[in-house]
Amino acid sequence: MTEMAAQAAEHGIAHTAAAAGGGTIRFDPDLDALIEASQPDIVLNAIVGAAGLRPTLAALEHGIPVALANKESLVAGGDLVAAVRARTGATLVPVDSEHSALFQLLEGVPAERVAAAILTASGGPFRGRAADELEGVTRADALRHPTWTMGAKITIDSATLMNKGLEVIEAHHLFDLPYDRIEVLVHPQSLIHAMVRLDDGSVLAHCGPPDMRVPIGHALRHPKAPPPGEPMDLVGRRLDFDAADETAFPCLALARAAGIEGGTAPAVLNAANEVAVAAFLDDRIGFMDIPRVVSAALERVPAAPADSLDAVMAADHRARDAAALTIERVPA
Repeated sequence: MTEMAAQAAEHGIAHTAAAAGGGTIRFDPDLDALIEASQPDIVLNAIVGAAGLRPTLAALEHGIPVALANKESLVAGGDLVAAVRARTGATLVPVDSEHSALFQLLEGVPAERVAAAILTASGGPFRGRAADELEGVTRADALRHPTWTMGAKITIDSATLMNKGLEVIEAHHLFDLPYDRIEVLVHPQSLIHAMVRLDDGSVLAHCGPPDMRVPIGHALRHPKAPPPGEPMDLVGRRLDFDAADETAFPCLALARAAGIEGGTAPAVLNAANEVAVAAFLDDRIGFMDIPRVVSAALERVPAAPADSLDAVMAADHRARDAAALTIERVPA
């Protein structure tokens, strides 16, 4: 917080708020007071984890457009976000590169022509490995992403393919698509960020460099044109695609199943994953223990209706407790 205060002073920022991590979402000062004081034109939510849900809801309740880089807002609270948007008419524009690409592709396609949305995954540092080859991978191995430079938590999620599973749930809520019409393909070059399969069998693709400045610029300026960028050179480029291996990377299947179950199941999935990833980064569990911890939490915390923020956060807390208990029992 001291560093944040120093940066705010350096750049003339009059209003700030902070919250503790680990799923705690009590902000100081209150978010409504912060919004009233700052009167933002747009809110960019790039908080990591379920702590981002409350700021998303607060901004939308005030009718403020949200540029959303916090996918957990929709994973844990997608139904709540939808209800607020319907009531206030506030705009939600995705910042994730895949969902930004889909957002742009789908703007020009009649809904009845969309056969499927396709999210691409780099495959992370362990692309092509079998499940038995992943038991002994280290923290350093998992953080060595071949394409993107990201924070530790999202890099581990990319390595387990949980990130792609969360994005499947996010796409379901963003674009009102059933889960059987959301596909995942492994595309190691990370040049095509998303595709739309049309009813005539053709496919539209959004192709661009793996540079987050592009989707961020699009979200912050929407509906105006994004800022100009360098043209991408396609000469000599190749595009490879493979099916995602849900046996070696079971987090993807766990996420899809939680999304289909609905209610608070995605919130449980997300919370347990946050706890498991933190434990892996602390060298308390192995890489393949992450999906085991998540699966155990989903079994121990039954899904309930996600009809209020309190219900979602109660499921989040129960999932964290269940995940912590499982981690305690993992052999050293």
